[in-house]
Amino acid sequence: MSRSLEESERARLLRLCADHIVAHGVAGLSLRGIAQAVGSNNRMLLYYFGSKEELITAALTEASRRFPLLEPVFELLEDRSQPLRARLEAAWETLSADENLAFHRVFFEVLGLAGYQRGRFDAFLGAVAKDWRERAAAALRADGVPADAADDLARELISLWRGLQLDLLTAGDRAATLRVNAGAAASFADRARQARTAAPLGGR
Repeated sequence: MSRSLEESERARLLRLCADHIVAHGVAGLSLRGIAQAVGSNNRMLLYYFGSKEELITAALTEASRRFPLLEPVFELLEDRSQPLRARLEAAWETLSADENLAFHRVFFEVLGLAGYQRGRFDAFLGAVAKDWRERAAAALRADGVPADAADDLARELISLWRGLQLDLLTAGDRAATLRVNAGAAASFADRARQARTAAPLGGR
């Protein structure tokens, strides 16, 4: 098989594996079960992905790309044409959309498993934990918030959203999460303004 055909087949299998994970989650997944679900076999999956863990990690990353409303969350947060409070409200409104519920389910399932299986999902969790904090901090720094304060506020913001994601899944009251986030957004904006004002000229 030519290299281009191999790459095409790997991409096809990856899409099917991502479909399966979004629909059924990752708990209890076996290589044989995945192979049966996507119409392949253990040998071919190992050939293309190396191991079950590498396959699952690649499929989780692919699955996260299935949710077109995730990236706009940060585009809204980085849009400096709007006040910070409005951006924070718009970002959560987008993140909490019904289209993202399947992503929230997969994320918290993987997060729970990671507590017992250290290192297994580091790549995926890094992309939706550390990367999210870093982008939020960068948006705050672009607003003139000193780096240390921006890092702390970003960590607090992402922690708030994690809690609201979980509440959205368990309680299902999106309107309530919008109200809570709106109240928090006002506080965040005020504290960001105070941090900018308190920062010495040329300081962090």
